[in-house]
Amino acid sequence: MSCIPDTTPKLLIVDDEPANLRVLKSILQADYRLIFAKNGHDALKLATEEKPNLILLDIMMPDMSGYEVCETLKFNPGTLSIPVIFVSALSEEVDEAKGFELGAVDYITKPVSPAIVKARVKNHLSLVQADELKKTRMQVIQVLGRASEYKDNETGMHVIRMSHYSKILAKAYGLSEKQSEKILHAAPMHDVGKIGIADSIMLKPGRLNDDEMAIMKTHPQIGADILGECNSDLLRLARSIALTHHEKWDGTGYPEGLKGEDIPIEGRIVALADVFDALTSKRPYKEAWSIEKTLAFIQSQRGLHFDPQLVDLLVENMDLIMQVYKKWQE
Repeated sequence: MSCIPDTTPKLLIVDDEPANLRVLKSILQADYRLIFAKNGHDALKLATEEKPNLILLDIMMPDMSGYEVCETLKFNPGTLSIPVIFVSALSEEVDEAKGFELGAVDYITKPVSPAIVKARVKNHLSLVQADELKKTRMQVIQVLGRASEYKDNETGMHVIRMSHYSKILAKAYGLSEKQSEKILHAAPMHDVGKIGIADSIMLKPGRLNDDEMAIMKTHPQIGADILGECNSDLLRLARSIALTHHEKWDGTGYPEGLKGEDIPIEGRIVALADVFDALTSKRPYKEAWSIEKTLAFIQSQRGLHFDPQLVDLLVENMDLIMQVYKKWQE
């Protein structure tokens, strides 16, 4: 008898007919850990307790139909992410459509084909694994972003606010929802290079001297080096932001003195979002500026420090900016 490792995906198979359970068991038992339920109530209990990786769900069951089970699963935050494949003798298009409307990822008609069952299960588990990998990558970025905060006087709320400001500006500029969302998630990495700056400089209470400032200005390149050359679109975007968020529109920024549209749009966006939040936030060395004073300063830097179009978009979208400002206070 083969032993299935604990790391093998777990499937919940739900059907009120024992013969149907036996068929699916014979098809899948060699490759997966299996648990079984003969009615909807037991299925919901097992889904909550066992957290299966995928559920194969019959539709026509007494007391509680598969449709009702799926709807309940998708309403519960603890089980809504578990993919559901309906396995049913109902083969009309309207039946399949209803299943997908309720949140199922697939629909297999009975009598089942072993090859189709195996292929569909494998495919949807692969999609789940890809989604988990994406979430893990996001968590790594967030962890590195928090690590940089330990080297600074800034707070976690600063990173959250400026990231959301960045997304608002990206969308207003005309970037797609997907690209704007990537900027939201990459922006927390903007100051990761500060990890490489000595505490004597990072935590100095007074103004930095010229030599110290020269060292501080190396943190964008350090951040780019930390993030490295990656295949991940998100990490490449984070690297660009880390490297270019201190460049200025008029070419007087650092580390490369880029000018105007030679500065990547993500760097221009984060530069503005970062400064807006820094000015409107209290720090050990300064009080928070008012929104009015901050906007007056930013507008004075229109075409100097900041992309003129982005400054205009910031002003035009102050309602959204203020929602973030108020939501994520210290």
